[in-house]
Amino acid sequence: MHASPDPIEAVSQRLGRFVEAQRAQWADGGPETAVFVDAAARTLAGGKRLRARFCVTGWRAVAEAEGPDVDVPVEVLDAAAALEVFHAAALVHDDIIDNSDTRRGQPAAHRGLEAAHLAARWVGDPAAFGRSAAVLLGDLLVAWSDDLLEQGLRTAVHAASAREVYALMRREVTIGQFLDIAEEAAFATAPDDEHAERALRVASLKSARYSIQHPLLLGAALAGADAGQRAALAAFGHPLGLAFQLRDDVLGVFGDSAVTGKPSGDDLREGKRTLLIAYARERLDTAARRALDAVIGDPGLDAGQISALQQTIIDTGALDRVEAAISRYATDADAALRDARLAPPAVDALRALADAAIARSA
Repeated sequence: MHASPDPIEAVSQRLGRFVEAQRAQWADGGPETAVFVDAAARTLAGGKRLRARFCVTGWRAVAEAEGPDVDVPVEVLDAAAALEVFHAAALVHDDIIDNSDTRRGQPAAHRGLEAAHLAARWVGDPAAFGRSAAVLLGDLLVAWSDDLLEQGLRTAVHAASAREVYALMRREVTIGQFLDIAEEAAFATAPDDEHAERALRVASLKSARYSIQHPLLLGAALAGADAGQRAALAAFGHPLGLAFQLRDDVLGVFGDSAVTGKPSGDDLREGKRTLLIAYARERLDTAARRALDAVIGDPGLDAGQISALQQTIIDTGALDRVEAAISRYATDADAALRDARLAPPAVDALRALADAAIARSA
């Protein structure tokens, strides 16, 4: 049985117990180890627990399809918690790659570790230390996510199926992350009419599958989903995941920093080759396209330059086209739930989660 009437609160409680167990295990590791474990713990605070929500709801959609509501079992809570830890690892590495200073309104992990170096008056380059330590921090979090998953799967009937989903998710998001950074350089050698397709390929592998589709399928696997149920949840999760990532892309350019916790226009400074940029380039003449390419990825872009780029994206119709794509993907996702052999209350919950994932400001 779960530890709380709310399964997502139970996931947070599980994360808290796991972190405390890690602190206890490394209590004799010295003050430097404490700095490292504390940094890992901070990455798990806050957030929307989106992946955990989809994992638990994917389990419910299958487990409750043939009967009344039942308590969420321990293996599902552990799997959902493992997803949140893996997500934290991905964010740590993502912030290093993007050289981001903030995450959720707080210093990014590498900046926090840089500050710890300064506060301790250690020798050497604090920034280099912060980056190196954060690489290892992300690795530690990946190990923690595996630990949590395996703890839950010890007695799970469908452990093998769950492991397959989780392993595929890990491989895909790693390839997707590489393609994301590669595209910042490789776009220049790709035909202009392929940029949109390439941007969607990155969105699919880096975010759509690991944010929504695989969490759903992980929960469903633990419930013993059949082929039809897996197909329906995948057909819902992937387009919704694309819509979720496209919303993230819009917020990365137009979002309010006070809400997103990251500077407005950060994706432009980081050089993200998103669908917004691909669509904008399609409507620009050669000279204007080259001018756009020359400034995207400049970390020194000031507020005026960001504003001008935002206006270009609007004037080319790129923002409207991306919003239309979000709506199409959301419609496709909803259609996948019709007539699926899934528990009706869980289907309602999936639709509510879909709305929240798309209509968001952070």
